[in-house]
Amino acid sequence: MFNIISLIFKYIFIVIIYLFIFSIIRLIYLDIRTIGTIDGDRFVYLKLVNRIDTLPYKLKEYYIIEKSLSLGRAKHNDIILKDPFVSKEHLQIVRDEGKYFVEDLESSNGSFLNGDRIYDAVELNSKDIIKISNVEFLFVNTNR
Repeated sequence: MFNIISLIFKYIFIVIIYLFIFSIIRLIYLDIRTIGTIDGDRFVYLKLVNRIDTLPYKLKEYYIIEKSLSLGRAKHNDIILKDPFVSKEHLQIVRDEGKYFVEDLESSNGSFLNGDRIYDAVELNSKDIIKISNVEFLFVNTNR
């Protein structure tokens, strides 16, 4: 009797492990599939690095940058971060002569590029990390 019960538990445990592995593979596949939807085109965009479900407010996964893009708490910004540590007009990304620059708009808590606080306009390179409060964006320029 004990052998039958242990055999049943062994098979249930194996099924649970396989379901867990399957769910991890599915999540990896979904993540790779969403990355591929925009990377094949020629765009300049910001990609949210944080997991969307960990943020207490709504954000999109990607933000395409055309001539300029503004971030802040106020409603007129292109990206609205409803965070008390974000200024109303916090940060701006602008295109000038084919290059993109990030500029902190004298925010209270600052903006960071690759871990360093920025005070003036700084040229962006592809794969730079822009951090505002606890939100991080990856700058991607597929035109270069």
